[in-house]
Amino acid sequence: RLQNSEQQRRALLADVTHELRTPLTVVQGNLEALLDGVYPADEAHLKPILDETRVLSRLIDDLRTLSLAESGALQLQREPVDLAVLATEAAASFRAQAEAAGVELAVTLGDDLPLLEIDPLRIREMFTNLIANALRHTPRGGRVGIAAQPDPARQWLTVSVSDTGQGISPDDLPHIFDRFYKSADSRGSGLGLAIAKNLVLMHGGEINADSAPGQGTRIAFTLPMQS
Repeated sequence: RLQNSEQQRRALLADVTHELRTPLTVVQGNLEALLDGVYPADEAHLKPILDETRVLSRLIDDLRTLSLAESGALQLQREPVDLAVLATEAAASFRAQAEAAGVELAVTLGDDLPLLEIDPLRIREMFTNLIANALRHTPRGGRVGIAAQPDPARQWLTVSVSDTGQGISPDDLPHIFDRFYKSADSRGSGLGLAIAKNLVLMHGGEINADSAPGQGTRIAFTLPMQS
C-alpha cells in the first residue's frame, strides 16, 4: 500500500508539473519577447498572456477543489435550489461560445422539477465543467444538450449533458473520471470529470458516462430529491 501510495504521489506531481508547464512557458516566452522589443506591448500580444494566467488560475482552483473533495475537507453549503434555473444560467454563460463554434446548445428541463437540497455553487461548477467539456468535443453543426428527469419512485433526479461529438473509445471510457486522465486529442486539464464525480458523490448521487466512437457522449448524474 505504501509503494502504491508513493507511485500515485509521484504520478500526481508529474501530472501537475505537466499541466503547469505549458501556460507558464507561453507567459514566459511572451514576456521575454516584449521586454526584448521583439513584440510591441499591444493588445494582440498582451491578451495571450492574460489568457494563460486565467488558465493557470482555473487549474489552481480545480486542484484545490479536487484536493479538498478527495480529503473530505470540502464543506457543502446546501440550500433549496431550483435546478432548472441553475442549469439555464450555466448554459447561458456558454451561449456565445457555442454560437461562435456553430454548436447548438439546448436546455430541455421540465417546469415541475422539485427543489433540491444542494450546494448551488458546486453544482454550477459541475455544469460548467460538463458543458465546457462537451463543447470542446463537439464539431461545428453539432449539438450539446442539457436535460433532467425526476424519478419519484427512487427519489432522485437524473441530469444529463450530452453531445454529438466523436465519442470516447472503449479503452478510455472506464478511466474518464480519473484525475488527469485525458484522451490523446483532449485539450482539457483532465480534472473536470474527476471534480464532477467527487461533487456528485458528496451530494449522495451517482455519475456515469455512456459513449461510443462516432456516437457522441452522454454524462448523467443523479441528485437525491427532498423527501
